[in-house]
This record gives sequence, structure tokens and C-alpha cells, in this order.
Amino acid sequence: MLNEERRRAIVKILNRDGRVLVTTLARQFKTSQVTIRKDLDILQSQGLAYRSHGGALLSEGVLEDPTLREKEKLHHKEKLRIAAAAAAMVKEGQVVILDSGTTTTAIARALRGVRKLTIVTNAVNIAADLAGTEVEVILTGGTLRKNSFSLVGPIAEEMLRYLHADILFLGVDGFDSHYGLSTPNLLEAKVNRIMVEMAKRTVAVCDSSKFGRRSLSHIVPPSAVHEVITDHRIPKHDLQSLRDAGIEVKLV
Repeated sequence: MLNEERRRAIVKILNRDGRVLVTTLARQFKTSQVTIRKDLDILQSQGLAYRSHGGALLSEGVLEDPTLREKEKLHHKEKLRIAAAAAAMVKEGQVVILDSGTTTTAIARALRGVRKLTIVTNAVNIAADLAGTEVEVILTGGTLRKNSFSLVGPIAEEMLRYLHADILFLGVDGFDSHYGLSTPNLLEAKVNRIMVEMAKRTVAVCDSSKFGRRSLSHIVPPSAVHEVITDHRIPKHDLQSLRDAGIEVKLV
């Protein structure tokens, strides 16, 4: 196989799977890992792949990190329906974790009237939205990310480890039914993983456009999620895959 043929074949695998591993490609194409690494470097220079440790990711959308204001304009009606369904799950006296994002912001607004509720969040805008309500708010410390108004880093991680919650509503940028949940920012992903550890129940809240997408930073596999709330446009194969894995799916 010529070099260019092999690289085209690698791009096809990337488009199909979203990621490739150097070791796997070397075995498949019966060549050295050094050669595969060179191939991936070339594909990255052409904008066709994004090099990661041990392999590469599909470049399209992998590093995309739109601002909160940009996200608010997308799939607004779906997010409101998801928020209403999420809020209906919450009971008085519970502790709820909300990560940053437009869907979780909508959930926070839907929870304003719940009594004896404690919300833990790393989103500065969510804390501001809940100021003056009956909801008790615990805002993590940390370093502010300007795009998402979220607090990340060691301080946020350390504080979360001291807490326990009944439920976590986790919004994501990508949800591959096999790979799992992902986000463009490495520090955000780490905070999200700790949130999952500290919550009794994890509910992924995302509109259907997030499915079949992989962002740069992996958060958790699908098995770490108890329930998914999304809209009716979720691809059928993703819906079936989630249900086959024993994950509850609520369509709104």
C-alpha cells in the first residue's frame, strides 16, 4: 500500500470511529508505529486529524469551544423541555450538582421555586441566577473559564471531593454511545469526573445534536451514567445502544 493510500484509509477510519490508536493501525497496515506516527502528523498538518497521546482524534469539532452566549442560541426549545423534565426529578431537601452549560442553566432556572434545595455548581452564571431565591447555593472555587463561566482546576476539584449529592445533571459537548461523554477542555473534564464520583445518581442532559460527537477530553464512559434526558431526534442506533446498556432514556 502506498503512503497516500494508507493515509486515506486512516481518514476513513477516523470518520467512522472518531479516533485511532497508533498500535492498532500499525497492526492493521502491517507497518511500524514510527510510520503511523508520521502519517498522523501529516494528517494533522493537513487539518484532517488532531494528534493525541497514543493516537489521533477526528479534527472536526474536537477543539471547538463556543461561548455560553453562542450556545444559548442553539436548540433553545429542546433545552427548555429537557430542563423541565430534569427539574421534575428533584425533590425537596435534596442536594443537586449542576455543571456549567446552557442546559444546566435552564435547569437551575426551573428549580428556583423548590424549597429546602441545595445546589452545588462550578458555574458562576448559575450561582448568580439563583441569588435571591430560596435555593441554597454552594459555588466551588477555582480558576474562571471565560467561555463557559465555569470554575476549574485544583481548588474546584478539592472542594467537590468534600461534598456528596443526590443527583448530578451533567451537560456535555459530545456523547458517543460507545466512547462516552466528552468536552473540549481538559480541566473541565476533570472537574466533571469528580462530580460523577460525588453524586449518587448521574443524569446526562443534552439535546440530540450532541450524539455521535466526540470532543477532545473524555469525561466518563456511558456506563457511569444512570439516565439520559434528550429530545426525540436522538439517532435510533444511539437510543438503542443506550437502552441495551441498561441506561434509562427520557425523551422530551
